[in-house]
Amino acid sequence: MSAPVTGSGATVAVVDRWRLDDYLRSLTSLSEHTVAAYGSDVRGFVTWCARSEIRSPDRVNRTTVRRYLAHLTTRRFARRTLARKTAALRRYFRWAVTEGLVSDDPTAGVSVPAGDGRLPRVLDRGELTHLLDAPIDPDEPQWRRWRDDAVLELLYGSGLRVAELCGLGVSAVALDERAATVWGKGGKERRVPLSDPTVDALRRWLDVRSEVLSPGAGDNLFGNERGKPLSPRDVRRILDRRSASPTHPHALRHSFATHLLDGGADLRAVQELLGHTDVATTQRYTHVSRERLSAVYRDTHPRA
Repeated sequence: MSAPVTGSGATVAVVDRWRLDDYLRSLTSLSEHTVAAYGSDVRGFVTWCARSEIRSPDRVNRTTVRRYLAHLTTRRFARRTLARKTAALRRYFRWAVTEGLVSDDPTAGVSVPAGDGRLPRVLDRGELTHLLDAPIDPDEPQWRRWRDDAVLELLYGSGLRVAELCGLGVSAVALDERAATVWGKGGKERRVPLSDPTVDALRRWLDVRSEVLSPGAGDNLFGNERGKPLSPRDVRRILDRRSASPTHPHALRHSFATHLLDGGADLRAVQELLGHTDVATTQRYTHVSRERLSAVYRDTHPRA
């Protein structure tokens, strides 16, 4: 057996055999956050392989992959996380086959526990009222209140992903037309409607935006306390500050979709509003709606 690889230069050389940078550049159809997650997942696998003296992808076989997944299972990762890490490896080795780095895909035929597919909970009317119409804090800067109102109204009123909201520019918003142009996953453009509360909140925020954002922020619609473009972490802080209970930003998008379907909206229309490529993705919300309707029936019908 060869001696262990040591030193930063040797480590870089080992990683280069896997051509991770080339792999990540090939993921043009995925969002920036998914690419980052896949990169982290594959690097974790490479690091684990190096400890087992496996320093190139052509040394990996099906047993290696199964051992690695068993290792992850002992670390008590959630099933959804295991499913994502496995998906990252499958995608990497499919790419490696096309690039000639390996002759066979070692992930073929390897089964793993699938993610449980659960969606974040749907906010009820009371939670939404508390979140969107929270009492004014006299000690809070006025600009921050107006920015937070606009952010939350957009997330719930238009069903935006957090990354889509953070990427919005002032030029993408047409208040007179009550619409905004959004760039979604895979660089796909769509136009979403803006609710009346969203338009009102955006007008208030735009009145003070120039006082908050630095000139270097360019066309970015939202900014943070440091005058820089708003980040997903900043959005999470807004939710933490305004929510009565722990709430993930994506729950507002789920609530948007579920409430539309509960109100009788057409599934294809909701698919278009959410920017889903496949209607099967949108159909998940119909299950949530049915469960909600069943719960209402059980709780309110005298003979349920």
